[in-house]
Amino acid sequence: MNTGLPEADITLDQRVEEALPSMSPAEQKMASFFRSQKAAVLLGSAADIAQQAGTSDATVVRTARSLGFDGLSSLRAAILADLTTGGPEARLKQTLEDLNENPDGILSHVLEEHRESLQVMESAEFADAFRHAVQLVFAAPRRFVFGIGPSGSVADYVCLQFNRLGLPTTALSDSGVALADGLLTARKGDVIVMIAYAPVYREISVVLDYAEEHELTVVLIGDSLAPFVRKRVAEVLPVPRGRADHLSMHGATIVLIEAMIVALAAQDRDAAFASLKKLGELRGAIDKAWLKRGVKR
Repeated sequence: MNTGLPEADITLDQRVEEALPSMSPAEQKMASFFRSQKAAVLLGSAADIAQQAGTSDATVVRTARSLGFDGLSSLRAAILADLTTGGPEARLKQTLEDLNENPDGILSHVLEEHRESLQVMESAEFADAFRHAVQLVFAAPRRFVFGIGPSGSVADYVCLQFNRLGLPTTALSDSGVALADGLLTARKGDVIVMIAYAPVYREISVVLDYAEEHELTVVLIGDSLAPFVRKRVAEVLPVPRGRADHLSMHGATIVLIEAMIVALAAQDRDAAFASLKKLGELRGAIDKAWLKRGVKR
């Protein structure tokens, strides 16, 4: 590696970028998998990773060593370090530095990061997890969506759309003691959709503890938190927020949410249609001109 940084300060993404040109096509594919599907590398054995990536165990280990690691254990340690260190300022700085101050490359850079995140959702394993998550969310008597900070805004959006389908949903988007008020009403059999990423901060611990104590089902959306809580949740949808050391981007999460909205509506079309019809009627009652809005042709 010739990054100019001490070995301990080199992120996995930097190692991959540096090593790709000199790698064989098989190793390039594997290294890109390491970078885009960190949760799978953290959770799976060499055989599991090889199966998901469509390669061999030997290629998995060989690629890890080509990146400067002793083996899978040290690769996983580096991934965990990438996922749990560095604040928003550091990630934005790294993002801008990687652009080399080239404004013309910003759009293509962001689009590429989103493409990498979206590719995670194209696997058969993700599709199976998605179907299971939709079943869990639909079958629950009530839904709660947890998210803090930018994820809190996403949680609020999820609640709006789920409620429009006639699926009672409450946002758990407050941090600190205010979280208690929303969580207090959750009961046995309810489901919590948790939009969260590493590290395991206080609110995550409280929600998971409460879910276990009161027999709530938890569906996790996010990749970096999965290795820490996998045994405490019913399903994981490991959507990344772009590269670990770059500015967090929520585009792929929104795409997943949109897919979930459509899938939930398909579970009971008549109920979804009836709820949306009622929404339209309420809008009309509030504003008589509402249903006449739009461009006439």
